[in-house]
Amino acid sequence: MTRYAEVIGDPISHSKSPLIHGFWLQKLGIVADYRAHHVTTDGLAAYFAERTADPEWRGCNVTIPHKLAVLDHVADPGGVRDSIGAANTIFRNRDGELQATNTDAAGFFGPISDIDWVGAPVAVIGAGGAARAVLFALAQADVGEVTLLARSPLKAAALLTHFGLKGRVLAMDAALPPAALVVNTSPLGMAGQPPLDLDLSPLPDDACVYDIVYTPLDTKLLKAAKTRGLETVDGLEMLVGQAALAFEMFFGVAPPGDCDEELRALLVK
Repeated sequence: MTRYAEVIGDPISHSKSPLIHGFWLQKLGIVADYRAHHVTTDGLAAYFAERTADPEWRGCNVTIPHKLAVLDHVADPGGVRDSIGAANTIFRNRDGELQATNTDAAGFFGPISDIDWVGAPVAVIGAGGAARAVLFALAQADVGEVTLLARSPLKAAALLTHFGLKGRVLAMDAALPPAALVVNTSPLGMAGQPPLDLDLSPLPDDACVYDIVYTPLDTKLLKAAKTRGLETVDGLEMLVGQAALAFEMFFGVAPPGDCDEELRALLVK
């Protein structure tokens, strides 16, 4: 039998996680596997029941739309539900119990951690599971006013309150404020999803635009930001960063750190 981990979601065919984990497993010479597995919301309970009984299954990464729902099916001793409120990684702890955690927050903040964001105004698009991880990280960075563009004003306002952030909620099609950082946490702009049309003219010349969408990698939002000469961060940065933390949980060793460019080249083919 071979140890394995998975990424689950609905849809799941777009996921690059199998490429990332498979690349690291090969580089380290680890005999194990990492797979994509399509799981619907109605199938979550059965999925975890089956995998719990499989000693070779090491855990899974979780993507849209399950980041909140998985917390109803596994243990949460770290208080992920009360802190971030969404999980993107499920792993077996030392007692063999399935445990939820979230590596998205650290994965998101890693690429911009060298910048002092204290007091900086930020705009965030979306109020789903990914937004929770981003807002959690921004709260730790002590940012300034956060403008949250979302379809559900009540849900978005609750998120700002939950993370202790000062700010306001606007409609998805509202004009951006002059933010120092803009983060798209929504699926808008992803292949198969409606486009994300934002006017970036209100942003200062030293603003940074961060899109966590990675399919396509060069989204319409990032293209517009580059046209303006703004700093950009694409979705692969967060994807690889959060995957590295999960990989160590699954397979007991950190991924190699000397082949990032080779991995990126593989992912953008």
